[in-house]
Amino acid sequence: MKHPLITACIGALAATAAFAASTDARFNSWPTYDGDDLELRVDASGTHFTLWSPEAQAAQVLLYPTDRNSAPDDTLAMTRGDSGTWRASVPAQLYGKFYTFRIRHDGAWLPETPGVWAKAVGTNGHRAAIIDFAATDPAGWDTDRGPELKNITDAVIYEMHHRDMSMHPTSGIVHKGKFLALTEHGTHTPDGEATGIDHLKELGVTHVHILPSYDYNSVDEANLPANTYNWGYDPQNYNAPEGSYSTDPADPAARVREMKEMIKALHDAGIGVVMDVVYNHTAENDGSNFSLTAPGYYYRHNDDGSYSDASGCGNETASDRRQMSDFIVNSVKYWAKEYHIDGFRFDLMAIHDTATMDRVAAALKTVNPSIFVYGEGWTAGASPLPAEQRALKENVARMHGIAVFSDDIRDAVKGHYSDAADRGFATGKPGNEETVKIGIVASTDHPQVDYSKGNNSKFAYASAPTQIINYVSCHDDLMLTDKLAASMPGSTPAERMRAARLAQTIVFTSQGTPFMWSGEEIFRDKKGVHNSYKSPDSINAIDWSLKHTNREQFDYYRELIALRKAHPAFRMTDAADVARNIVFDKTTQPNLISYSIRNHANGDQWAEIKLVFNGSDAPAEVKIPRGDWTVIAEDGRISASGLGTTRGGRLTVAPVSALILAR
Repeated sequence: MKHPLITACIGALAATAAFAASTDARFNSWPTYDGDDLELRVDASGTHFTLWSPEAQAAQVLLYPTDRNSAPDDTLAMTRGDSGTWRASVPAQLYGKFYTFRIRHDGAWLPETPGVWAKAVGTNGHRAAIIDFAATDPAGWDTDRGPELKNITDAVIYEMHHRDMSMHPTSGIVHKGKFLALTEHGTHTPDGEATGIDHLKELGVTHVHILPSYDYNSVDEANLPANTYNWGYDPQNYNAPEGSYSTDPADPAARVREMKEMIKALHDAGIGVVMDVVYNHTAENDGSNFSLTAPGYYYRHNDDGSYSDASGCGNETASDRRQMSDFIVNSVKYWAKEYHIDGFRFDLMAIHDTATMDRVAAALKTVNPSIFVYGEGWTAGASPLPAEQRALKENVARMHGIAVFSDDIRDAVKGHYSDAADRGFATGKPGNEETVKIGIVASTDHPQVDYSKGNNSKFAYASAPTQIINYVSCHDDLMLTDKLAASMPGSTPAERMRAARLAQTIVFTSQGTPFMWSGEEIFRDKKGVHNSYKSPDSINAIDWSLKHTNREQFDYYRELIALRKAHPAFRMTDAADVARNIVFDKTTQPNLISYSIRNHANGDQWAEIKLVFNGSDAPAEVKIPRGDWTVIAEDGRISASGLGTTRGGRLTVAPVSALILAR
């Protein structure tokens, strides 16, 4: 006879498993709708509302005269339509009105929601708005285009936050913290150094990756003088711009128009715009727009019915369900079409399934062949989605047109992200050489790279360099300046800047696509705060006076970017080419890597490029074949056009520096 407690536990487990199975079966049986008219359509015959909510017992549209603090003008009863939809129409164009939906579920009316497809919203995003989107287009919008790219490896990505770029008094920018900040030309520091969009042009980056710009939850748009800061990884309305970045959050058209003006200004400057998207979770659970529209459907759940939480933020969305997958695909297509977005970065991308990510990439290419997609190939916690279905970095070779961040090169070059004191290759810690090589070949198979010695990855998980984003620092964790200060106690700023130059030289000359965090080119810090998602501007804002103080650092970054852009040898797209053209030299000294890129790789004008990285605090001697070499980088200096010449032979590589030669 079983013990009563054991019997009870077995019964409970069976019940929860049955709950999960029955829930999945119920959701999988729901009809899905792939029409392009969800939420709202205004045409010559009037204003039409469509809501997808298969289990709703009734549905309504509430019409309002203002975005808040007003009673509804009218309440429209919706009627059942096809494929789980509800519909209502008014024979008038209701421009200027606001609306919400409400459904009856399990015998009770749920709270109002602007729906999951609201494209324009009022203050704090609680009511959707009916606006004429054509009237929000800036002059010349019809012909607006971002930069054309043949391959993602041709991009140089600069990650930034709206407030960080403009809030500091030294920025000289008028529209501080706003979309319009990046439309202002001629801004400069008191020392006369260019800031804002002119700074980006001077630096030479091809794309800015802007932290979330859709409408998010944490900033009170009705109290902007409070200057509340947040990164924006708490989604509320996925398809409408964030109001706190506009000059008037109460005007739904203002945030749309001003975001477009920013994008056009960047495009006119030759710079593309990457949008950071967070489809993996929502700011609210039961109170989210998803839950108030189709309760339970859009999320994954544990066996006991609780929200699963691979995001670490309280829930995770269920991209493996068709309507959620369609939502993600159609949402990015909307941003690409309406706002001319040039690329997308997926937060915690491995919460999504590989099939959905393939659909995303394929759909976007039909909008713009130059669009690219990349994301974090990991989750923040366990997920019910089987590992083989997740968009993990280990599965990137099975996806098409998707790239993942390389934590291999990140941790090997600067030290592990989770240990502030840990050093890496560029700061003198031996044992990281093979993992740095993994980064150099973009995690592709190479006959001279021993993956068994890799710190993070034990196999070549990328099938092409186009699948890898290389970086040593981003908004998350300690930015490079702070990491160097924490891991190099007693060092001088000059010594830390030297280490930063070596670290970024490795990143920008490696195969794959380089990515950097804003302000590191002038050696700004965040005062040691590793998770500054809601820290004040005093922590996050870029002090632009550092550009004059650290001008040599900026010039190094600028020349490094120019070098990469000028030479396709650093931008190979085929793994076989990488294996054939990159040849590593045998070295025995710790913290020393020497290799050549040969054979006019990828059509480069240079027949051979020799790169030597010395991460130790002692000089290193290397043997360079005799010949006429142009010195590109040496002893912490770099010039894309050359610093001088050498005949090769035995050369000394200065401590913590890169030697780059070309012939």
